[in-house]
Amino acid sequence: MLVAIAFLMASAVPSSADHWPQWRGPRNDGISTETGIPAGWSKTKHVAWRTPLPGRAGATPCVWGDRIFLTSNEGDDLVVLCVNAGDGSIRWKKTVGSGNQDARAGEGNSASPSPCTDGEHVWVFFGTGILACYTTDGAEVWKTDVNDRFGKIDIQFGMTSTPVLDGDSLYLQLIHGAMKLDDDTRTGKVIRLEKKTGKTVWEVDRVTNAQFECKHSYASPFVYRHDGREFLVVHGADCITGHALADGKELWRFGGLNGPTDVNPKPHDQTFRCVASPCCAPGVIIVPTCKGGPTIALTVSDDLAGDCTGNKAVVKWINPLTPDVSIPLVADGLVYMLHKDGKLQCVDLQTGKDVYLERTHTGQHRTSPLLADGKLYYGSNDGWVTIVKAGRTFEQLDTIDFGGEAITASLVVSDGTLYVRSYDALYAVKAK
Repeated sequence: MLVAIAFLMASAVPSSADHWPQWRGPRNDGISTETGIPAGWSKTKHVAWRTPLPGRAGATPCVWGDRIFLTSNEGDDLVVLCVNAGDGSIRWKKTVGSGNQDARAGEGNSASPSPCTDGEHVWVFFGTGILACYTTDGAEVWKTDVNDRFGKIDIQFGMTSTPVLDGDSLYLQLIHGAMKLDDDTRTGKVIRLEKKTGKTVWEVDRVTNAQFECKHSYASPFVYRHDGREFLVVHGADCITGHALADGKELWRFGGLNGPTDVNPKPHDQTFRCVASPCCAPGVIIVPTCKGGPTIALTVSDDLAGDCTGNKAVVKWINPLTPDVSIPLVADGLVYMLHKDGKLQCVDLQTGKDVYLERTHTGQHRTSPLLADGKLYYGSNDGWVTIVKAGRTFEQLDTIDFGGEAITASLVVSDGTLYVRSYDALYAVKAK
């Protein structure tokens, strides 16, 4: 049994393999319980349909029943689309805003944050700061600009953090600030909104001592809920913090991610920006850092309280390597970490020791792994999907060439169908 299945991350959906309601799935762990995904497929074989898309965005689709929701740029415009899961036809498309900004080559644009849905509404966020809610039939419910409400976004490559949907709430982390050595301005915030109205439930400042580009975080928040404990995990600006869901109060903080410290002996790096998000599993939080720093496993216990920076009691283990972009995935006592250069690292969850570190497809990777039917799936910037057998023995099962169509969105599974979103199109792969 997959260990993460027992980890009941709260969401607005029942624990069902039929839906993929947000970026990391129904349990926010990147794991599907579905089986029967076809083997031996290709860009054409077992492809039920291919729908061209209006832009080259990397937002991961979300799926509810027969509706697929995804965001994209369309030239300068920023749009949300609803695609029919049966035949790939576009049910509706709405322009949410404009002013798309491309990051440097291969690193996304303003349509990088992923949408989420509860089956009645869909929420979309863009790097420009526009956040909106639509019905699943495409009617606008509310729209707001976080620049106006919570402070102008000041981040080098655009705000790519994906909001997390939990119950009746939408949680955001906006961690950014002036990239100037002599500017100590602090602009980070953690926010809870009513999902149906967009009204602010609470907002709290996310105070840090980070300097220059270290102020910038491209990571996304996650809700930890297990064994009577629950809090929002917020990552970036040289530290990771836990916040009370009721009022946003900071419950714990673990800093020292930027060296030289006990957990990261490397010299302090003024460009130490967090991109990879943390991964929550029962009793543990896997904390990636950046730029060749370590990965740290924190034990969730009574010791994880207040400022626990340097507290060895909360550090389960430290591995010297970290994924720079992809979120780790935990299953069956193993931690899988996909590195930007295509190396796949498998680490023992209890000890942090490497089980293997193997190169797969050589190319840049910005997707996060999907685990389904005993296999890991992920895509690359130069248009390849790699499939690796899950488990302690490395076995690469297949690589699929998408003809140079860049893949930076994570793959998802819903109702027996595997969805692959490239810069050019959305593919539906299924056995029949």
